[in-house]
Amino acid sequence: MSVRSPRQRRLGQNFLVDNNILDVIERFAALTPRDVVLEVGGGPGILSARLARLAGHVHVVELDRRLTDRLTAAVAGFGNVTLHFADALELELAALDPPPCKVVANLPYGVAATVILRTIAELGDVCEWVVMVQREVGERFAAAPGTPAYGVPSVLAQLSCEVRVLRAVPRSVFRPVPNVDSVLLGLRRRGPAHPAADPELAAFVHAAFAHRRKALAGSLALAPRAAGDVRERARAALEQLGLAADVRAERLSPEQLRELAARISA
Repeated sequence: MSVRSPRQRRLGQNFLVDNNILDVIERFAALTPRDVVLEVGGGPGILSARLARLAGHVHVVELDRRLTDRLTAAVAGFGNVTLHFADALELELAALDPPPCKVVANLPYGVAATVILRTIAELGDVCEWVVMVQREVGERFAAAPGTPAYGVPSVLAQLSCEVRVLRAVPRSVFRPVPNVDSVLLGLRRRGPAHPAADPELAAFVHAAFAHRRKALAGSLALAPRAAGDVRERARAALEQLGLAADVRAERLSPEQLRELAARISA
């Protein structure tokens, strides 16, 4: 039986070893020589080598220095791969050259949601994501309003992208075998009319969902540095949108939340 060290668990290292799933990722990613790909969590380079055979350029980010030799060897025959041994949460993504247009990765579980949201916000040229994530994370990103999984990640992702769970993935395709289920998640940027959420809008969404059991207006009023009349303004704006003044945030679509934020700040 394989036993994972605390560092391995923290890094979320469950490596894809099943060729059928790798084939599925290739099909969904539909890479061409014109594509520049960002892969976060290169691991031993099994997926990296596949991406390098298809894309024009691949940026591979890996935090675990113990994998340096294996990852370097896996892509040694390709001149179109740039390895970044760094923390993906600290790496200056906007400085990647050439700039990525797709994200294709088996994301480390512990940082998957943050990586997705960060690449949406900071990499404007990225138009498509095909990423392996924990099932609960995938369900949250793809969740519809009014469902238990709907929340901040759902809204921030769907403000900019069409999001869907592409397929469930069995635990057996990973080594070591994880104790959670996974899904392949697909995102496609809607276009210039649906930019990434700006910091103010993101802060508004966080505040709206901060107290899920409370009405949206009440949750906004509890946010740090909230204006004294925000509850009343929110209630009035909700009614202008044809919604109940005491509705909870989970009932509003991403676009309704965007419109509400604009009305309150006007």
